[in-house]
Amino acid sequence: MQNNDMTVKAVSLTILLCCLFGANSVAIKLSLTGLGVFTSAGIRFFIAAIVIYFWTRYKNISLKLNSKQLRQMMILTGIFVVQLSCFYTGLSKTTASHGILLANALPFMVLILAHIFIPGETITLKKTLGITLGFIGVAFLFFDNQDLSSDLKDGDFLILLAVFLWGSNIVFVKRIISGYHPVQITIYPMIFGTAFFFFGGFLWDDQMIHMINSTVIKSMLYQSVVTASFGFIAWNSLLQRFGATSLHSFLFIMPIAGVLCGVWILGETITPHLLTSIVFIVTGVIIVNLRRKKAIHQSFK
Repeated sequence: MQNNDMTVKAVSLTILLCCLFGANSVAIKLSLTGLGVFTSAGIRFFIAAIVIYFWTRYKNISLKLNSKQLRQMMILTGIFVVQLSCFYTGLSKTTASHGILLANALPFMVLILAHIFIPGETITLKKTLGITLGFIGVAFLFFDNQDLSSDLKDGDFLILLAVFLWGSNIVFVKRIISGYHPVQITIYPMIFGTAFFFFGGFLWDDQMIHMINSTVIKSMLYQSVVTASFGFIAWNSLLQRFGATSLHSFLFIMPIAGVLCGVWILGETITPHLLTSIVFIVTGVIIVNLRRKKAIHQSFK
Protein backbone atom coordinates (compact mmCIF):
# COMPACT_ATOMS: atom_id res chain seq x y z
CA MET A 1 0.00 0.00 0.00
CA GLN A 2 1.09 3.57 -0.62
CA ASN A 3 1.79 5.99 2.20
CA ASN A 4 -1.49 7.87 1.62
CA ASP A 5 -3.67 4.76 1.68
CA MET A 6 -4.19 4.56 5.44
CA THR A 7 -7.67 3.47 6.42
CA VAL A 8 -9.75 5.06 9.17
CA LYS A 9 -9.00 2.03 11.34
CA ALA A 10 -5.24 2.39 10.76
CA VAL A 11 -5.33 6.12 11.47
CA SER A 12 -7.28 5.49 14.70
CA LEU A 13 -4.76 2.85 15.81
CA THR A 14 -1.83 5.17 15.02
CA ILE A 15 -3.37 7.99 17.08
CA LEU A 16 -4.00 5.55 19.95
CA LEU A 17 -0.39 4.33 19.84
CA CYS A 18 0.98 7.88 19.87
CA CYS A 19 -1.14 8.62 22.95
CA LEU A 20 0.04 5.41 24.63
CA PHE A 21 3.70 6.15 23.88
CA GLY A 22 3.25 9.73 25.06
CA ALA A 23 1.94 8.55 28.43
CA ASN A 24 4.84 6.18 29.02
CA SER A 25 6.88 8.75 30.98
CA VAL A 26 3.98 9.03 33.43
CA ALA A 27 3.94 5.24 33.86
CA ILE A 28 7.68 5.26 34.56
CA LYS A 29 7.25 7.98 37.18
CA LEU A 30 4.53 5.91 38.87
CA SER A 31 6.67 2.75 38.90
CA LEU A 32 9.55 4.67 40.50
CA THR A 33 7.35 5.34 43.53
CA GLY A 34 7.84 1.72 44.53
CA LEU A 35 10.88 0.46 42.62
CA GLY A 36 14.47 1.53 42.22
CA VAL A 37 15.54 3.16 38.94
CA PHE A 38 17.51 0.18 37.60
CA THR A 39 15.13 -2.40 39.04
CA SER A 40 12.18 -0.76 37.30
CA ALA A 41 13.98 -0.82 33.94
CA GLY A 42 15.04 -4.44 34.46
CA ILE A 43 11.50 -5.65 35.23
CA ARG A 44 10.07 -3.70 32.29
CA PHE A 45 12.40 -5.11 29.66
CA PHE A 46 12.42 -8.62 31.14
CA ILE A 47 8.64 -8.83 30.73
CA ALA A 48 8.74 -7.15 27.31
CA ALA A 49 11.42 -9.53 26.04
CA ILE A 50 9.35 -12.54 27.08
CA VAL A 51 6.21 -11.21 25.35
CA ILE A 52 8.07 -10.35 22.15
CA TYR A 53 9.85 -13.74 22.20
CA PHE A 54 6.54 -15.63 22.22
CA TRP A 55 5.31 -13.36 19.43
CA THR A 56 8.36 -14.31 17.32
CA ARG A 57 7.54 -17.98 17.92
CA TYR A 58 3.96 -17.36 16.83
CA LYS A 59 5.13 -15.54 13.69
CA ASN A 60 7.98 -18.01 13.11
CA ILE A 61 10.59 -15.23 13.06
CA SER A 62 14.17 -16.45 13.35
CA LEU A 63 16.28 -14.84 16.07
CA LYS A 64 19.53 -16.53 15.02
CA LEU A 65 22.59 -14.25 14.76
CA ASN A 66 26.00 -14.77 13.20
CA SER A 67 29.19 -13.70 14.98
CA LYS A 68 29.28 -10.26 13.29
CA GLN A 69 25.66 -9.58 14.19
CA LEU A 70 26.30 -10.67 17.78
CA ARG A 71 29.09 -8.09 18.07
CA GLN A 72 26.79 -5.41 16.65
CA MET A 73 24.08 -6.38 19.14
CA MET A 74 26.55 -5.98 21.98
CA ILE A 75 27.33 -2.44 20.78
CA LEU A 76 23.60 -1.67 20.59
CA THR A 77 23.11 -3.15 24.05
CA GLY A 78 25.81 -0.90 25.48
CA ILE A 79 24.15 2.20 24.03
CA PHE A 80 20.70 0.93 25.09
CA VAL A 81 21.76 0.34 28.70
CA VAL A 82 23.44 3.73 29.16
CA GLN A 83 20.57 5.47 27.35
CA LEU A 84 17.85 3.91 29.52
CA SER A 85 19.90 4.36 32.69
CA CYS A 86 20.14 8.09 31.95
CA PHE A 87 16.46 8.31 31.00
CA TYR A 88 15.13 6.53 34.10
CA THR A 89 17.50 8.37 36.44
CA GLY A 90 16.55 11.66 34.79
CA LEU A 91 12.83 10.96 35.19
CA SER A 92 13.35 10.18 38.87
CA LYS A 93 14.61 13.78 39.28
CA THR A 94 12.41 15.79 36.89
CA THR A 95 8.73 15.86 35.93
CA ALA A 96 7.01 13.56 33.45
CA SER A 97 6.04 16.62 31.37
CA HIS A 98 9.66 17.68 31.04
CA GLY A 99 10.64 14.08 30.31
CA ILE A 100 8.21 13.57 27.43
CA LEU A 101 8.97 16.94 25.86
CA LEU A 102 12.72 16.37 26.02
CA ALA A 103 12.24 12.86 24.61
CA ASN A 104 10.49 14.43 21.63
CA ALA A 105 13.72 16.19 20.70
CA LEU A 106 14.66 12.76 19.31
CA PRO A 107 13.59 13.41 15.67
CA PHE A 108 15.74 16.53 15.59
CA MET A 109 18.73 14.71 17.09
CA VAL A 110 18.39 11.87 14.58
CA LEU A 111 18.30 14.30 11.64
CA ILE A 112 21.53 15.95 12.78
CA LEU A 113 23.37 12.68 13.49
CA ALA A 114 22.13 11.06 10.26
CA HIS A 115 23.33 14.10 8.28
CA ILE A 116 26.80 13.61 9.76
CA PHE A 117 27.13 9.82 9.68
CA ILE A 118 24.83 8.47 6.93
CA PRO A 119 25.69 9.26 3.29
CA GLY A 120 22.78 10.84 1.41
CA GLU A 121 20.93 11.93 4.58
CA THR A 122 20.98 15.70 4.04
CA ILE A 123 19.28 18.38 6.11
CA THR A 124 17.02 20.56 3.97
CA LEU A 125 15.94 24.13 4.70
CA LYS A 126 12.57 22.83 5.91
CA LYS A 127 14.22 20.37 8.29
CA THR A 128 16.61 23.06 9.53
CA LEU A 129 13.62 25.20 10.46
CA GLY A 130 11.96 22.27 12.24
CA ILE A 131 15.17 21.40 14.13
CA THR A 132 15.63 25.03 15.17
CA LEU A 133 12.08 25.31 16.50
CA GLY A 134 12.41 21.99 18.31
CA PHE A 135 15.57 22.97 20.14
CA ILE A 136 14.15 26.38 21.02
CA GLY A 137 11.33 24.45 22.69
CA VAL A 138 13.88 22.32 24.57
CA ALA A 139 15.71 25.46 25.72
CA PHE A 140 12.51 26.86 27.24
CA LEU A 141 12.32 23.82 29.54
CA PHE A 142 15.61 24.76 31.16
CA PHE A 143 14.16 28.16 32.10
CA ASP A 144 10.95 26.71 33.53
CA ASN A 145 10.48 28.32 36.93
CA GLN A 146 8.03 25.75 38.33
CA ASP A 147 10.88 24.19 40.30
CA LEU A 148 14.32 25.75 40.67
CA SER A 149 15.85 22.71 42.38
CA SER A 150 19.12 21.40 41.01
CA ASP A 151 17.57 17.91 40.86
CA LEU A 152 15.08 18.99 38.19
CA LYS A 153 17.80 20.60 36.07
CA ASP A 154 20.09 17.59 36.51
CA GLY A 155 17.20 15.34 35.52
CA ASP A 156 16.56 17.37 32.38
CA PHE A 157 20.23 17.17 31.36
CA LEU A 158 20.28 13.41 31.94
CA ILE A 159 17.20 12.95 29.75
CA LEU A 160 18.73 15.14 27.05
CA LEU A 161 21.85 12.95 27.21
CA ALA A 162 19.60 9.89 26.92
CA VAL A 163 17.96 11.42 23.82
CA PHE A 164 21.39 11.95 22.24
CA LEU A 165 22.28 8.30 22.93
CA TRP A 166 18.87 7.20 21.61
CA GLY A 167 19.53 9.14 18.41
CA SER A 168 22.98 7.52 18.14
CA ASN A 169 21.31 4.12 18.56
CA ILE A 170 18.84 4.85 15.74
CA VAL A 171 21.56 6.08 13.37
CA PHE A 172 23.65 2.98 14.08
CA VAL A 173 20.60 0.79 13.46
CA LYS A 174 19.97 2.57 10.14
CA ARG A 175 23.46 1.59 9.03
CA ILE A 176 23.03 -2.12 9.84
CA ILE A 177 19.27 -2.74 9.61
CA SER A 178 19.34 -4.37 6.17
CA GLY A 179 20.84 -7.52 7.69
CA TYR A 180 18.21 -7.94 10.41
CA HIS A 181 14.56 -8.43 11.10
CA PRO A 182 13.31 -5.44 13.17
CA VAL A 183 12.40 -7.79 16.02
CA GLN A 184 16.03 -8.88 16.37
CA ILE A 185 17.13 -5.26 16.71
CA THR A 186 14.56 -4.79 19.47
CA ILE A 187 14.71 -7.96 21.53
CA TYR A 188 18.47 -8.56 21.89
CA PRO A 189 19.28 -5.25 23.66
CA MET A 190 16.35 -6.04 25.99
CA ILE A 191 17.66 -9.55 26.72
CA PHE A 192 21.29 -8.57 27.23
CA GLY A 193 20.42 -5.30 28.97
CA THR A 194 18.05 -6.85 31.52
CA ALA A 195 20.90 -8.60 33.35
CA PHE A 196 22.79 -5.31 33.69
CA PHE A 197 19.72 -3.44 34.95
CA PHE A 198 19.11 -5.99 37.70
CA PHE A 199 22.81 -5.97 38.61
CA GLY A 200 22.73 -2.16 38.61
CA GLY A 201 19.66 -2.27 40.85
CA PHE A 202 21.54 -4.46 43.33
CA LEU A 203 24.53 -2.07 43.35
CA TRP A 204 23.02 1.39 42.99
CA ASP A 205 19.32 1.41 43.90
CA ASP A 206 18.82 2.47 47.52
CA GLN A 207 16.21 -0.28 47.63
CA MET A 208 15.42 -2.47 44.66
CA ILE A 209 11.83 -2.86 45.85
CA HIS A 210 10.56 -0.60 48.62
CA MET A 211 6.82 -0.73 47.94
CA ILE A 212 4.50 -2.82 45.81
CA ASN A 213 0.92 -1.72 45.30
CA SER A 214 -1.64 -1.78 42.51
CA THR A 215 -0.33 1.49 41.03
CA VAL A 216 3.22 0.15 40.72
CA ILE A 217 2.02 -3.14 39.24
CA LYS A 218 -0.27 -1.46 36.70
CA SER A 219 2.40 1.02 35.69
CA MET A 220 4.92 -1.80 35.11
CA LEU A 221 2.43 -3.78 33.04
CA TYR A 222 1.69 -0.64 31.03
CA GLN A 223 5.37 -0.04 30.27
CA SER A 224 6.25 -3.63 29.47
CA VAL A 225 3.11 -5.06 27.85
CA VAL A 226 1.25 -2.05 26.43
CA THR A 227 4.12 0.09 25.07
CA ALA A 228 7.27 -2.06 24.87
CA SER A 229 5.43 -5.17 23.59
CA PHE A 230 2.02 -4.43 22.05
CA GLY A 231 3.12 -0.93 21.03
CA PHE A 232 6.21 -2.24 19.24
CA ILE A 233 4.32 -5.01 17.46
CA ALA A 234 1.42 -2.77 16.41
CA TRP A 235 3.68 0.10 15.29
CA ASN A 236 5.88 -2.17 13.18
CA SER A 237 2.82 -3.84 11.66
CA LEU A 238 1.55 -0.41 10.60
CA LEU A 239 5.04 0.53 9.41
CA GLN A 240 5.18 -2.50 7.13
CA ARG A 241 1.77 -1.76 5.58
CA PHE A 242 1.79 2.02 5.29
CA GLY A 243 5.37 3.24 5.53
CA ALA A 244 7.20 5.59 7.88
CA THR A 245 6.01 8.81 6.25
CA SER A 246 2.36 8.28 7.06
CA LEU A 247 3.02 7.20 10.64
CA HIS A 248 5.44 10.05 11.36
CA SER A 249 2.73 12.51 10.43
CA PHE A 250 1.16 11.75 13.82
CA LEU A 251 4.25 12.06 16.04
CA PHE A 252 3.23 15.52 17.22
CA ILE A 253 0.51 13.80 19.31
CA MET A 254 3.06 12.19 21.66
CA PRO A 255 4.31 15.29 23.52
CA ILE A 256 0.78 16.69 23.83
CA ALA A 257 -0.56 13.39 25.19
CA GLY A 258 2.39 13.03 27.57
CA VAL A 259 2.03 16.49 29.07
CA LEU A 260 -1.74 16.15 29.45
CA CYS A 261 -1.31 12.78 31.21
CA GLY A 262 1.30 14.33 33.52
CA VAL A 263 -1.15 17.07 34.46
CA TRP A 264 -4.16 14.75 34.77
CA ILE A 265 -2.58 11.77 36.55
CA LEU A 266 0.36 13.28 38.45
CA GLY A 267 -1.06 16.74 39.05
CA GLU A 268 1.88 18.49 37.38
CA THR A 269 1.63 22.20 36.67
CA ILE A 270 1.38 23.72 33.19
CA THR A 271 3.61 26.79 33.29
CA PRO A 272 4.06 29.44 30.55
CA HIS A 273 7.50 27.98 29.76
CA LEU A 274 5.98 24.51 29.44
CA LEU A 275 3.24 25.73 27.10
CA THR A 276 5.78 27.60 24.97
CA SER A 277 7.97 24.51 24.81
CA ILE A 278 5.00 22.39 23.64
CA VAL A 279 4.20 24.87 20.86
CA PHE A 280 7.79 25.01 19.57
CA ILE A 281 8.46 21.26 19.79
CA VAL A 282 5.13 20.22 18.25
CA THR A 283 5.53 22.78 15.44
CA GLY A 284 9.07 21.56 14.81
CA VAL A 285 7.95 17.91 14.63
CA ILE A 286 5.14 18.82 12.20
CA ILE A 287 7.49 20.80 9.94
CA VAL A 288 10.15 18.08 9.91
CA ASN A 289 7.57 15.44 8.96
CA LEU A 290 5.56 17.63 6.57
CA ARG A 291 4.73 15.69 3.45
CA ARG A 292 4.83 16.95 -0.08
CA LYS A 293 2.26 14.44 -1.25
CA LYS A 294 -1.48 14.52 -0.70
CA ALA A 295 -2.53 15.05 2.85
CA ILE A 296 -3.40 12.10 5.02
CA HIS A 297 -7.00 13.29 5.51
CA GLN A 298 -7.79 11.99 2.02
CA SER A 299 -7.72 8.51 3.53
CA PHE A 300 -11.00 9.29 5.31
CA LYS A 301 -12.88 9.75 2.01
